[in-house]
Amino acid sequence: GWCCVSRSVHCGMVRGLFLVCFFPFCSAAMAGEADGKTYQVSRMPPAALNERILSSMSQKHVAAHPWHDLEIGPGAPAVFNCVVEIPRGSKVKYELDKATGLIKVDRVLYSSVVYPHNYGFIPRTLCEDNDPMDVLVLMQEQVVPGCFLRARAIGLMPMIDQGEKDDKIIAVCADDPEYRHFRDISELPPHRLQEIRRFFEDYKKNENKEVAVNDFLPAEDAINAIKYSMDLYGSYIMEGLRK
Repeated sequence: GWCCVSRSVHCGMVRGLFLVCFFPFCSAAMAGEADGKTYQVSRMPPAALNERILSSMSQKHVAAHPWHDLEIGPGAPAVFNCVVEIPRGSKVKYELDKATGLIKVDRVLYSSVVYPHNYGFIPRTLCEDNDPMDVLVLMQEQVVPGCFLRARAIGLMPMIDQGEKDDKIIAVCADDPEYRHFRDISELPPHRLQEIRRFFEDYKKNENKEVAVNDFLPAEDAINAIKYSMDLYGSYIMEGLRK
């Protein structure tokens, strides 16, 4: 347990009470005098938070990795957990740092556009670009980078980014009363789809990078794409265990 030493002292015209916590193995209350000053040493109960921290430090990983440690959810691939990297309305492109599991700033967008909806990834999935599956989540509010929420797949946006496949799942927040009733991308207003498409076509133009967006596909294609990425992730993990 940790112990506190309280000491009353005079320093000029100011009297202060100093608490010093540095006796990690003190096991009983003590009292005594030294240099004419009184000291009180008392045992304090161990904090539950300290125990959790020490328990985590005794293991290999102190913090959970959102890609690998967060469950995709029992309703996957139709309804799944997703981690938000970029909030709606942001011009900053945040992304997962795969080495640490933290959210880092990749860059500020070169074009005068902002993300039209919250954007992130689906944990425990893997795509051909060696990243988790991307997802754009429609909901009423922006949310903070690094949080996770439940989403429902309603469509797939096939995309080619500089010659490489980079498809996006279009989803709605499963716990947003305004959006949770949507089941397929065909139910969205045409303008909303045009807004999404235009953003991804334009947001890299000032970086001289080519992006091609094909026609949106229905919820069934999105669910199949998520299922495939889940299987690919499972194969990746099994391959790693064999090494």
